[in-house]
Parts: sequence; structure tokens; C-alpha cells
Amino acid sequence: MQELLLFFMTFLFVFLIYQIFVIRRAKSKKRKVKKEPIEVLYLEKKYHFNKKDINYKKLYTVVSVVSSLDIALIVLIINIVPSYIFGIIIGFISLFLIIFTSYHIVYLVYKKKGMIHNE
Repeated sequence: MQELLLFFMTFLFVFLIYQIFVIRRAKSKKRKVKKEPIEVLYLEKKYHFNKKDINYKKLYTVVSVVSSLDIALIVLIINIVPSYIFGIIIGFISLFLIIFTSYHIVYLVYKKKGMIHNE
């Protein structure tokens, strides 16, 4: 039960922080140069997202949810492993696997919706 509570609390905390500091900063109209989140740039470069068809507000929300889930899952993995050092090692290794897998799933969903250029 504690692990589930930790997962949800981590998810909510990271989601709110991500929304405040990353998404609002990217949408800011006061900035002359808009900085997109690195996750969006990764999706655009690797999977050739069609910029005309994508609703960026929804994409930013999807990215913040996916990133929050990834971080909460890593925290859960580290917390479940009994040894702190071993947990950090497993968490670090699984970090890359989880991130690349989750963004590949985002790509597959957007591809199914027809928002990806032909590769």
C-alpha cells in the first residue's frame, strides 16, 4: 500500500512541477524564442511528427503525463529493491529502457492517428 501511495504522490508532484516549469515556459508568449521540451524535440527528430497536424497543447499534456509516469515508475523500482545501491543501479539502467519504451508507445499512438510522416 505504501508503494502505491508513493507512486501516486510522486506522479502528482512531478506532473505539477512539469506543468508549471516546463509546459508553461514553452507556451509563454512573453518569450521571444520559445523553447520546446526536450521530449517534444526528441519525438520530432526521431519519429518525424507532422507539425501541421499535431495539436501541441495535447502533445505537451501527453508528454508531461508520460514523463511523470516514467519518473514515478523509476522511484517505485528504486523503493522496491531492498539494497539502496543496487536499487540506484537498477533504477539507472531501467531509466533509459522505460523512457525510450514509453515514447515509442507515444509514437505508435500518434502513428495510428495518422500524424506521422512516412518514414
